This record gives sequence, C-alpha cells and structure tokens, in this order.
Amino acid sequence: MAVNLRANVSEYTNRVLGVIKEKYGLKDKSEALDKFAEMFGSEFVELELREDVMREMIRACKEHERKYKNRRMTQEELDRLFGK
Repeated sequence: MAVNLRANVSEYTNRVLGVIKEKYGLKDKSEALDKFAEMFGSEFVELELREDVMREMIRACKEHERKYKNRRMTQEELDRLFGK
C-alpha cells in the first residue's frame, strides 16, 4: 500500500536520498526513502509479520521436530530455511 507524501527536506537529506537512489539503482527518491526505512526503520518500529509467513515458520519447525526428534535447528539452518 502506497501513501502519497509531500515533504520539504534539507539539502543534506536530498543528497543522502540521491546517493541511496544511485547506489541501489532505484527509480526515484521515493524508492530511496523506502530503502532507507527498510534499512533503518526496525530500530524505531517493529515490522509486522504476515500471517502466512508465521504459519510457514510454525509448519517448518514442526516438520523439523517430527523428522529430527530432539535435535535443535542451528541458526544457519533457520536462516537458510527463511531465505536470509
């Protein structure tokens, strides 16, 4: 969902958004602002997890428990499972 925003920003902020835009090959500065929020927003606001993602995580953990009994997943296995 997109929200329209009209904002006055400092010259420095404008330059930062321009650099992010170029560095990540984005179309415009609104995409650069989205990228900036994606990179640093979690320091201020927690991301909401989608219900389907949570269901998949629970299913994968139950499958692991069924398959391996008492063996725990390593952090690397969890990261690989969820595409990190």
